[in-house]
Amino acid sequence: MFDSRHIRTFHEVVRTGSYSAAARALGYTQPAITQQMKALERDTGSALFVRAGRGLRLTEAGEALARHTSSILDAMSAAREQMNALARLRAGRVRLCAFPSANSTLVPEALARLSADHPALRVDLLENEPPESLRRLIRGECDISLAFTYPGLHEQVPEGLVEIPLLEDQLTVLLPAGHPLARRRAVRLTDLAGERWIAGCPRCRANLLHECAEEGFVPDIAFMTDDNLAVQSLVAEGLGVAMLPSLVLNFMRHPKVAGRPLQPLSRRKISAYVLPEHLRIPAAARVLERLRAVAAAKDGC
Repeated sequence: MFDSRHIRTFHEVVRTGSYSAAARALGYTQPAITQQMKALERDTGSALFVRAGRGLRLTEAGEALARHTSSILDAMSAAREQMNALARLRAGRVRLCAFPSANSTLVPEALARLSADHPALRVDLLENEPPESLRRLIRGECDISLAFTYPGLHEQVPEGLVEIPLLEDQLTVLLPAGHPLARRRAVRLTDLAGERWIAGCPRCRANLLHECAEEGFVPDIAFMTDDNLAVQSLVAEGLGVAMLPSLVLNFMRHPKVAGRPLQPLSRRKISAYVLPEHLRIPAAARVLERLRAVAAAKDGC
């Protein structure tokens, strides 16, 4: 068994190249650093450093340990954050991380219902697109994550998470109001092969490229922006067409654009993700229950 303090100190010695520099970085005295490294060498049963001029050089054993210290420290940090998360949840405080269109639609309705039924429960709202929102959950920086996936991309969800499916969100083609195809009830992707495109977030952009490739063409992407209002404004000015989820258009639609469903239908899947142990905590379960109820009313929107 290694002392976590010794591992952290060892990592700093390797990073800075000397006991004295590590002591300054950590706020220790140099003798304290020396004693910790001697203790770590006793624990490992091997010398970790040798003198090289005025500096230090790692031994073979030191190099082996150095290869693992970052992952050890990251795992310890994640474990500590997840333990803190459990304590916060038991105290009735939930950190919810969602992507922008969910934070503008599903989340406000769910939190309004939650506030009416459980006014003492506190929810802290965070915002990230996937996959970063899922990484934050793994790191213990949030308790519930809302994320979307596109079936055709075969995206991998990090191991150790429980997925709670919420809804399927239909994708819509966005056209300038005067576009000839705006007169149709639905639009085939191949009809837009010659158009310029405005692409959204990286995951949405990857799906656009995938769906166009499936139809045999590469889209001419003229602009890229994560801002849904900017996407619509660019389309309204005739600078291109776009593909947006219906959830976005439910709360924000530019008056000079026309939204038409894709033919055949294309959807993204929206789910909530939690760590298994969070499902047993009432605060998290109540938030998930309200999210499911709101999502059920919007499924297939």
